[in-house]
Amino acid sequence: MSIIRRHLIATVAASALLAAGTAPAQAQTRKDSVVLGMVLEPTGLDPTTAPAAAIGEVVHYNVLEGLTKIHVDGSVTPLLAAEWSSDPDGKLYTFKLKKGITFQDGTPFDAATVKWTFERAKAEGSTNKAKKAVFDNISSIATPDAHTVIVTLNNADATLPFRLGENTAVILSPKSAATTATNPVGTGPFKLDSWQKGSAVSLVKWDGYRDAAKVTLKKVTFRFINDPAAQVAALLAGDIDGMPRFAAFQNLKQFQGDKRFTVEIGSTAGKGQLTINNKRKPFDDVRVRRAIAHAIDRKAFIDGVLEGLAKPIGSHAAPTDAGYVDLTGAYPYDPEKAKALLKEAGVATPLNVTLTLPPPQYARKGGEVVAAMLAKVGIVAKIENVEWAQWLSVPFKGNFDLTIINHAEPLDYMQYTNAAYYWGYQSKTFDALAKKHAEAPTAQRAKLYGDLQRQLSADAVNAWIFNPAQVAVAKKGLKGLWASSPIFANDMAAVSWQ
Repeated sequence: MSIIRRHLIATVAASALLAAGTAPAQAQTRKDSVVLGMVLEPTGLDPTTAPAAAIGEVVHYNVLEGLTKIHVDGSVTPLLAAEWSSDPDGKLYTFKLKKGITFQDGTPFDAATVKWTFERAKAEGSTNKAKKAVFDNISSIATPDAHTVIVTLNNADATLPFRLGENTAVILSPKSAATTATNPVGTGPFKLDSWQKGSAVSLVKWDGYRDAAKVTLKKVTFRFINDPAAQVAALLAGDIDGMPRFAAFQNLKQFQGDKRFTVEIGSTAGKGQLTINNKRKPFDDVRVRRAIAHAIDRKAFIDGVLEGLAKPIGSHAAPTDAGYVDLTGAYPYDPEKAKALLKEAGVATPLNVTLTLPPPQYARKGGEVVAAMLAKVGIVAKIENVEWAQWLSVPFKGNFDLTIINHAEPLDYMQYTNAAYYWGYQSKTFDALAKKHAEAPTAQRAKLYGDLQRQLSADAVNAWIFNPAQVAVAKKGLKGLWASSPIFANDMAAVSWQ
């Protein structure tokens, strides 16, 4: 069935429900449970072994926890740590751990589990590749007692407390870590109940949680709905109670005008980009990459694909980042300039390439828009639609020409120092800047962060397009869902019906 046909069916169904003025019987709300919609299904539930943001949406802060916690406003507070301090040069951090905490299988949480988790992430062959640079920067870990962890860094990192609040830094028990992808065992307020592949993951309240009395929900279910029309239909039918990252932007006004729902629009740390394989010819020529950047009309993309709910960007940074620089003017939309650069690079047109697209609407619908833009400068993009697991196993492994993806992780510019990362960028100049930035005192970091952005822009590593807004739609009375996403998480212990 085509996307257009599915959209028409969903629209007819939704209209019928609105006309009826009431939700069906199965939509009756239970005050101790919530069903949320998610765009993508994670391939596993271990955020230390896979890069997908969808993993964090299910387990982070719910099942698995780290030493620190990032809040919806981007602030960082203790979580499994009771407090922390750092020395003046920013190379030594001391974490005092909370006492009396156990994992859901009864294993005690202590300094030894923290040390084991961090050393596992740092070890040769570690699968924690998404943020391995954070752990590679650790020189040593000392545990003078069961509730104290002293982390010494090779280079100062003022962002370490934030980094340790990301899902890649969750603390695992040596006893259960190997099976986390299918059966996560953590210290959080919920534990895994069931996973119906292709449909939903359910969590249930863990009564052994240290603050269990503050958690009002007994069950949380995440349903996977990547088709925007189906998201609309599920909300209107009452099949789900909310969609924290609603993708059907074209239906936003419909929900804003419906008194049964609340709609919140917030910010994200996302970097939506046309990713370019820098290792493949002719993309190994910076002139070709610059031509691609000039071929993209960011405003037309944002207006046509995202209903205007995004900001244009010109490098791998979000407007919410401290030290963000607007570099959209470096590559204004200029098809004639793009053609000239391709000619200068000796590229014969039409140039046939493959544009591989994962399931999200920004990629599938956006891919058609980008392909039309590229065609105007002589680049013929054959569209290849793939499922999420296939995207992770093929393009993300470096086997692609072009792809569209939203990099949701905050402050992930260090991936550009990793020559093995899927876009294949390698630059001694950028590496040197990154090292200088890491070692700089806090007062100088914002300027150096700007230099990092300018270097990526100059090298046109990728064609950066948009920083998406977050749109959260929920039934009226459901409180506590994040309106913004400094990281991709759903903190369900804070969610309740009112």
